[in-house]
Amino acid sequence: MRLCARCELHFEITTSTPFILMLRPRSGAHQWIAREEYKIEPQVPVFEFTDGYGNLCQRLVAPPGDFSVKTVAEVVTADHVDRAPGAPFVEVQWLPDGVLGYLLPSRYCESDHFNEMASTITAGQVLGYNQVAAIEAWLRQTYQYVPGSTGETLSAIEVNARTVGICRDFAHLGIALCRALSIPARMVVGYLHGLQPMDLHAWFEAYVGGRWYTFDPTQAEVTGGYVAVGYGRDAADVAVFNQFGPATFATRQSVQVERLPD
Repeated sequence: MRLCARCELHFEITTSTPFILMLRPRSGAHQWIAREEYKIEPQVPVFEFTDGYGNLCQRLVAPPGDFSVKTVAEVVTADHVDRAPGAPFVEVQWLPDGVLGYLLPSRYCESDHFNEMASTITAGQVLGYNQVAAIEAWLRQTYQYVPGSTGETLSAIEVNARTVGICRDFAHLGIALCRALSIPARMVVGYLHGLQPMDLHAWFEAYVGGRWYTFDPTQAEVTGGYVAVGYGRDAADVAVFNQFGPATFATRQSVQVERLPD
C-alpha cells in the first residue's frame, strides 16, 4: 500500500536549545520512501547523521520563540505483516554481530528480572517464533491498551505492576520477555495506518528464523500499514526529539496517516 504520513511538532522556546530529531523514515526491506518533505520554521542550520542503530537523525539549535518541525513522507509499505509460525530460535553463537546488543537488559527493559515469567508464558511452545507469538497474545489478553493512560516512560517492571498501558509500555514488556528467553528484540517507533486515536506508534520486533518479525500486542489483528521511523533497544533510543537544556515540551503535536491510490 501507498501511505502519506505527516507529523507536526510545535514548541515555544525560551532560550537557544540544542535538539536531536528522529523524524525521517528510511527505505529498507519493508518500506520505500517515494517522496519526502521536511520543513523547519524558522530555518536554522541542520546537520544529519546516522546513529548506531541506523536511524536518520538531525542536529540543530532552536532559537527563542515559536519553533516548528513539519514532515511529510510518502511511503510504499507492505499490505500485510509477515507471519512465520515455526520459524526457529537462533542460538546465540550464530546470531549476527549487529543483533547481539538486543539480547541485553537495557534502561527500560530489565530482561534479567523476567526469566521465570517468560518461561511460564511460553511453556510448551516451539522455540523461536511461536514463543514470541505466545508473548504477544499474553500481553494482549492480560493488559488493556488505553492510549494516554500513562505519561511518564515506564520500564518493563513498572508496566508489569499495572493493568493498563500505552503502546510503548506493551513494547517494553514484550521486549524484556523475549530477551529473557535469549531472543533478540528491539523497539520500533513510527506510524500505523488506521491507528485509533491517531498518533505516533510503538511496537516491537523479534529476531527468529534469521530475520526480524513484527509484533504488536496493542492491535487485535496485526495487518499492514506500518511505517518505521526509528529502531532501538527501548524508548531511550527512539525518541522523535531530544532537547538539551531547560525542559521543553511540544505545545502541539499532530499526526496524520492516509492511504493514497496505488
